[in-house]
Amino acid sequence: MALWLYRLGRFSAHRAWLVIVAWALITALVGGAAALFMGTMSNNFQIPGTETQQMADKLKADLPEASGGSGTVVFTSTDGRTFTPAQEKAISTTLATALSVPTVKGVIDPFQTMAALKESQAKLAEGAKALGAGEAQLADAKKTLDASAAQLAAGRARLSAGQAQLDAQQAQAAALPAGSPQAAAASAQIAAAQAQLDANKAQLTAGQEQLSAGQAKYGASAKELAAKKTELATGRRSAEAASGLKFVSDNGKAAIGQVQFSESMNAVTPANRQLLQEKLNTLKSSGVTVDYSKDITEDVSALFGTAEVVGIAVAAAVLVIMLGTLVAAGLPLVMALVGVGIGVGGTMALTGVIEMSSISPMLALMLGLAVGIDYSLFIVNRHRQQLLAGMEMRESIAKATGTSGNAVLFAGLTVVIALAALSVSGLPFLTVLGLAAAATVAVAVLIALSLTPAILSLMGRRVISRRTWAKHAAAEKLRAADGLSATDAAARDDAVDVSRSGRGWGGLVTRHPVISLVTAVLALAVVAIPAAGLRLALPDGGSEPVDSSAYKAYTITGANFGEGMNGPIIVVGSLPAGLDQQSATALNLDVADQLRRVPNVQAAIPVAVSKNLRTAVYQVIPAEGPASASTVQVVHDLRSEGAAIKAASHVSIGLTGQTAANVDVSAKLGAALPPYLAIVVGLSLILLILVFRSILVPVLATTGFLLSLVAAFGGVVAVYQWGWLGSIFDVANPSAVLSFLPIILIGVLFGLAMDYQVFIASGMREAFVHGQSAKQAVRTGFRHAAPVVTAAAIIMTSVFSGFIFSHLTMVRPLGFALAFGVLVDAFVVRMTIIPAAMHLLGKSAWWIPKWLDRILPDVDVEGAKLVSLAETGGAGARVSETEPAAAR
Repeated sequence: MALWLYRLGRFSAHRAWLVIVAWALITALVGGAAALFMGTMSNNFQIPGTETQQMADKLKADLPEASGGSGTVVFTSTDGRTFTPAQEKAISTTLATALSVPTVKGVIDPFQTMAALKESQAKLAEGAKALGAGEAQLADAKKTLDASAAQLAAGRARLSAGQAQLDAQQAQAAALPAGSPQAAAASAQIAAAQAQLDANKAQLTAGQEQLSAGQAKYGASAKELAAKKTELATGRRSAEAASGLKFVSDNGKAAIGQVQFSESMNAVTPANRQLLQEKLNTLKSSGVTVDYSKDITEDVSALFGTAEVVGIAVAAAVLVIMLGTLVAAGLPLVMALVGVGIGVGGTMALTGVIEMSSISPMLALMLGLAVGIDYSLFIVNRHRQQLLAGMEMRESIAKATGTSGNAVLFAGLTVVIALAALSVSGLPFLTVLGLAAAATVAVAVLIALSLTPAILSLMGRRVISRRTWAKHAAAEKLRAADGLSATDAAARDDAVDVSRSGRGWGGLVTRHPVISLVTAVLALAVVAIPAAGLRLALPDGGSEPVDSSAYKAYTITGANFGEGMNGPIIVVGSLPAGLDQQSATALNLDVADQLRRVPNVQAAIPVAVSKNLRTAVYQVIPAEGPASASTVQVVHDLRSEGAAIKAASHVSIGLTGQTAANVDVSAKLGAALPPYLAIVVGLSLILLILVFRSILVPVLATTGFLLSLVAAFGGVVAVYQWGWLGSIFDVANPSAVLSFLPIILIGVLFGLAMDYQVFIASGMREAFVHGQSAKQAVRTGFRHAAPVVTAAAIIMTSVFSGFIFSHLTMVRPLGFALAFGVLVDAFVVRMTIIPAAMHLLGKSAWWIPKWLDRILPDVDVEGAKLVSLAETGGAGARVSETEPAAAR
C-alpha cells in the first residue's frame, strides 16, 4: 500500500494541474447537483414498523383530518397583565389570517374555544335545571295518576258491591209470585238500579281510559327525561374530561393557539413557516407578544453559524503557529473546505430523493472539516521535515504520501467503517447519517492523498517559511564546519534525538510510568462517574437557547398550563363494530376515564372519532415535559394499561405522536448501543493487530478508547443532563441527553482515537524495528509524533467546539461530546496512558504469536518498503515488494 500511495503522490506532484482541474470539475458538478436537486431536510426520527408509526398510518387512513402536523402559538400581553377584550379580538382576527398561509388547514382560537366551552357548561347548567323541573313535573303527574288510579279502584269496588247487592235483590224478586204487583214493582226497581250501575260502569271505563292515556304520557315523558338525563350525564363527563385541557390560563395572562397543517411538519417549507410568523407577529402592535413552538420556528436549512466560523478561525491560528507561514497554514484549510464542499454538497443533493435529518449534513460538516485539516496536515508536516533533510521536492511529496499518507488512509478507513457500521442500528435516519458522514470522510482522505500533493508541488519551497529556511541553512553551516562525515553526522543527530526524547512530557511520563498511568486512569474514572446516570431522549423546546422563541413558548406553556402541555401523547383506539353515536361517545369516555387513572396523567380527552365509529383519538396530557423520566414512564404505563382497557371496553389502543415516537427512538437506540459497541471494539482489535503486528498494543488502544468514551459520556451527562457549567455552555434547562449521541460518539470517537493511535504508535514501532530498544522507541516515537498529534487534536477540538454553540441546538451536545472526547483521548489516553503502559511493557508490547505473524498480510503502515527507494535510485527504480528484515 505504501508503494502504491508513493506512486500516487508522485503522479499528483508531476501532473499537478491535471489533478487540480479534475477536483475542480468534481466540485463544480457536485455544487450544481446540490443547487438543482436539494430538497427539504427534517428532524423526522421515525422508525418503520413501530407502534407509533403504525398508529400514524392508521390515523392517516381512517381519520385523514386528524393527520398532518400542528404547531403551537403562545400569546402573552406585552405588559404582563390580563388580556383586554380588544387584545382577545385582535388575537382571534389575526389567527384567522393564518388560514391564507399555504398548507395551513385550520387554527384553534383559544378564546373562541374557551367561550364555546363556557357556553356548553352554561347549557349543561340550564339542562340540569330543566331536567330538575321536568322531574318535579313528572313527580306531580305521578301523584295525580296515582290518585286517579286509587279513585278508579274505589269506584270499581263500589260498583262491584252494588252489582252484588242488585244480584241479591234480583234473586229475591225471582221468589215472588209471577205477575204479582210486588214482583212488578221489584222488577222495575231492579231495572232502574241496573241502569244506574251500567252508567257508573261506563263512567268508570272512561276514567280508566283517561288514566291509561295519562300513564302512557307519563311513560313517554319518563323515557324522554331519562334520555335527557343520560345526555346530560354524558355532557358532564365530556366537560369534566375537557376541563383538563385549557387554552387560556386561569390568570388570563397567557393563551395557546394551534395551527394545523395539511402536511407533516417536516414537509412545511421554511418560507411557509416564516410567512406564518410574519402574519401573527403583527399582533405586537396590539400589545401582544407572540412566541412559537419548536415545530414552527425550527429551520434546518442553514448549516453554518457564527460559532462554527469561530472554531475554524481557531484551527487556522493553530496551523499558522505550527507551520509558521500563512501559505502552508492555508493548505490544510483549503483541502478541508474542498472536501466538505464535495461531501456535504453531495449529501445536500440527495435530500431531494432521500429523507434526511438536519444533523446528517451537520455531522458530515463537522467531521469533514476536522479530518480534512488533520489528514492534510500529517502529509504536509512529513513533507516539510523531508525537505529540511535535503530531499528533492517531488520525491519528498511522493514519500510523504507513501508514509504519512499510508497512516492517513488507514485512519480514514477506520472512521469510514465505524460510521458506515451505524447502519446496524436498524434506524433509517441513523443509517443515512452514518453513510453521509462516512462518504465525506472518504472524500477528505482522497483529497489528502491526491490534491494535497498536487498543491504542494506548486507551492515548492514556500511550504516552509523563510525564517525556518534561514535557521536550517545556519545549522547546516555549523554541521559542515565540524568536518564530520555524513555517517558520523547522522549518528550524532540520532544521539541528540535520543537525548532530547527524554525531555518534555514524553520523558516525564516514561520516567514515572506507574504514577502517570494510575493518575490518568483514576482521573478518567472520576470524570466518567456521571455516565452512570445517562438518560436518553430527543430534544424539546426546553433545550433551545434561552432567548429563542421556542424556549419562551415552552417555559410560558409550562408555567401557565403545566409542563405536560408541551408534549401531549396521542392514543388511537380501535372501537368494536355495531356502535351508534351515543354508545360510541360513552365508550370513548369510559376509555378516557381508564387512561386518566394511569399515574402522572393530568388529563385524557376524546378528541375525534371516525365516520364509521371504528377509530377514536384521545389526547393524553402528562404531568411533566416530553423529555422527563416520568413522561417516559407514562408512555410505558399507557401501553401496559392497554390490556385492561381491552378487557373492560373491547377497545384496542396504540400510541403515536412525537412524544411517544421520541420514547421509541430512544429505546431503540439504547438497545442498539451494546451490539454496535461490540462491533467497533472487535473491529479495533482486528485492525490494530493487522497494523502493528502485536497483541498488547491493540488491547491497550481499545482499552484507551473505552476510557475516553466513558469519560466523554460523563462530561456530557454532567453538563447537559445535570447542568454543571450550564451558564458557560448555554444550558438553561438541563434534561436527558440526545438519544442518538452515544451511538454517534462511539463511531466517530473510535475512528479519531485510532487516528492518534496510529500516528503515535507507528512512530514507536518505526523506531523499534530500526534497532532502538523497546523503551527508548517509546520515547523517540512519542517525540516525533507528539507535536503533530497535539496540533491535530487542538485543531479538531477547536472545530468541534465551534458546534457547541451552534444555531441548531440538537448539534450542541454532540459538538461538546466530540470536542471533550478528542481532548481526553489525545492528551490523556494517547499521550499519557499509552506511552506509560508501553514503557512498562517494554519489548513484550510488540509480541505476537509466530503463527499469527505468518498469516497476517503486511499493510506496511510505517512505509518501510520505501526505505529501499533511496538505495535503488528513487522513483524510477523498481521497489522491492518484500519488507526489510529489520521491519520484522
